[in-house]
Amino acid sequence: MNNMRKKGIIIPLSDAPQGSVVKIVGLPPQPNLRIRLMQMGLVPGAIVEVFHNDRGPLTIKVKGVMIGIGRGMARKILVQIVE
Repeated sequence: MNNMRKKGIIIPLSDAPQGSVVKIVGLPPQPNLRIRLMQMGLVPGAIVEVFHNDRGPLTIKVKGVMIGIGRGMARKILVQIVE
């Protein structure tokens, strides 16, 4: 898990450690899913705080809004560790 804390590495959002701050660098290619994520504020360059990533859905904060996101969807979002 310590490797996951290294700044700059790119990982799926589902692997981001609880308490970390990440930047979205990639979204899935499926148009419908991509649009849905973008409507929730999950756009490339957005800064996301990971509040809960134990089991079940992840709880994240993006643009001041708390969001629950399923693990399957979170696996398709690529992020870069910022903090």
